Amino acid sequence: MEGGRGHGARLRQAVRLRGPDTGSALSHLEGGLSGRSYDAEALIGLDPADQRPLLARYDLEHAGRSLTRQAMAARRSGGLWRWRELLPVRDSSFITFLGEGDTPLQPVRWPGLARLLVKRESLNPTGSFKARGMAVAVSRAAELGATHLVAPSAGNAGGALAAYAAAAGVRATVIMPADAPAINQVEVLITGAHLILLDGLINDCGRLAALVCDELGAFDLSTLKEPYRVEGKKTMGFELAEQLGWRLPDAIVYPTGGGTGIVGMWKAFAELEALGLIGAERPRMFSVQGQGCAPIVRAFEAGERFAAPWEGASTAAAGLRVPSAVGDFLILDCLRESGGSAVAVPEPQIVDTRSRLGRLGLGYASLETAAAVAGLEALMELGLIGSEETVALFDTGAGFKSDPPAYVVPKTVPNDAAYWRERVIPTLR
Repeated sequence: MEGGRGHGARLRQAVRLRGPDTGSALSHLEGGLSGRSYDAEALIGLDPADQRPLLARYDLEHAGRSLTRQAMAARRSGGLWRWRELLPVRDSSFITFLGEGDTPLQPVRWPGLARLLVKRESLNPTGSFKARGMAVAVSRAAELGATHLVAPSAGNAGGALAAYAAAAGVRATVIMPADAPAINQVEVLITGAHLILLDGLINDCGRLAALVCDELGAFDLSTLKEPYRVEGKKTMGFELAEQLGWRLPDAIVYPTGGGTGIVGMWKAFAELEALGLIGAERPRMFSVQGQGCAPIVRAFEAGERFAAPWEGASTAAAGLRVPSAVGDFLILDCLRESGGSAVAVPEPQIVDTRSRLGRLGLGYASLETAAAVAGLEALMELGLIGSEETVALFDTGAGFKSDPPAYVVPKTVPNDAAYWRERVIPTLR
């Protein structure tokens, strides 16, 4: 199953004119483990020193001259690109904006909890939080000269890559496990990317993606295998602080696969503090995984800094089916530094929770979001989250981005007014 857009991508890049400077304060790249510095103007994936993630670093003193509370209050549009000083794209003509970011923070009544706030990432353009990371990563890769992008994906990241690559005018190849949700497959195809379905897990897809890079010169946008998807994800942390009046919640509950969101938000909080926009207080960060694939939970409980690959990974929540995360140490460092924890929830509980969420007014939620809610309940039962606390929970994707639950189709009624009065109205009383 595949599709493509031919040579149109190259034509669009050829006629691009330089736009105004964004004011990005990007200064260099830094090895997340090695600490080594690298030129930020090179198209680079993992740290050459140890094949671990690279992180973008900024001249925060320079950024602070224009990125103030007053300035942010005046920036009424632009989504996540409102934070342009702390994003890597320098030339505004390369910004690919589909409306991502500035998602609402919805108060939700929850039994036994003083204040639950749900960050509605499902309202992003491609129906999930993956839009943030791909918006920034694709824009920056195009700026640095990439013409062919590839990524393995359990579903949502692939759809987001395809959509943003199409908007940026670059070629995209997406490699998914064959059992990835059908809607994600359709999304990739309808936006013109090449789709490869592989008989394997996301890590196997990653090995094929690496081969595509080696043989065809594509650039790999795998989770934390390049430095800029995390930059898009960190804007969730920026927005959370701004929406809470430049304060942070007591706890953050986050469904975790590759972990870019947790890593990004933790990075965001440090940058905001350096700019004087928030204080030193931090939320406790809680990672939620499914019991069928919980490498981060297992490593956390064992006191390990690195997570061993999970054998036989299995969960219906496709975004959580990540047996091995290249940024595992960054996730685990964040959980421990914050005083947080990690919890795994049973598969039946994930499925049952999704059904409950709709009836509680949270709409048609994804299985990943349902896992986060099930995790919240488990954390409350364990006493790790108290009843008087303010908790932010991330709704990472819309329900239609997951495989649908089993349901009974209502019987069709005849187009007959007499029948309606006799048989339909009584059932509604």
